[in-house]
Amino acid sequence: MSELTLTVMRLGFLAVLWLFVIVAVQVIRSDLFGTRVTQRGSRREAGRQQQPARQQAAPPPQRQQAGGRQRRNAPSKLVVSEGTLTGTTVALQGQTITLGRAHDSTIVLDDDYASSRHARIYPDRDGQWIVEDLGSTNGTYLDRSRLTTPTPIPLGAPIRIGKTVIELRK
Repeated sequence: MSELTLTVMRLGFLAVLWLFVIVAVQVIRSDLFGTRVTQRGSRREAGRQQQPARQQAAPPPQRQQAGGRQRRNAPSKLVVSEGTLTGTTVALQGQTITLGRAHDSTIVLDDDYASSRHARIYPDRDGQWIVEDLGSTNGTYLDRSRLTTPTPIPLGAPIRIGKTVIELRK
């Protein structure tokens, strides 16, 4: 074996060894400091502040029931009241809200007791909001009772996922 081949093999082995060390340090760092959680609502709020005043003064559209009447006490936002994301608010605009550790969730939970795809909150045909557990390991709780089926959410009722508590508010 030539000296050049032996030197190239040594350098390759050294590069693989350093790659292993760097990956190990990144894993240890993420275990110590956790994953980075971004607040998705902050960008939307900044965009709303830049809109003209006449557009902000318009009242939000209210949901209508099947009979055409507007619902009273319809929730307009989802608020995190306990946990690492306390104070985070998501506007309810008729879309499905996913909760979990996955980075593509609407609300990304940095919680050891949350699953990647933990739960979802969605509106039904009558304009009522439903919470559904997506087969999580530790469960989703609505007012201290564990969910086994999709359940309507009363206004202000706490939804607990691990250490995080979420509520629907006006």
